[in-house]
Amino acid sequence: MGQIFSHPATIIVVILLIVLLFGAPKLPGMARSLGQSMRIFKSEVEGMKSDGKEAKKDGEGKKDETVTAEVVDNGKSDAK
Repeated sequence: MGQIFSHPATIIVVILLIVLLFGAPKLPGMARSLGQSMRIFKSEVEGMKSDGKEAKKDGEGKKDETVTAEVVDNGKSDAK
């Protein structure tokens, strides 16, 4: 992928195609929404990292917890 955009002419052609396809008036709005999406993604990733660190701190010295489940029959059966 690095070789595709290694030459400046290809970058210019790609930018021109984007402007022609989407139109100049829509580009600022698209860039704004892309920036917001990137900020949200970044904050979520940082939140997940901090949750993982907190879980490691809380999990020190604890035994593994076993999760149990119960099968419930709701009265519906396929056998007739």
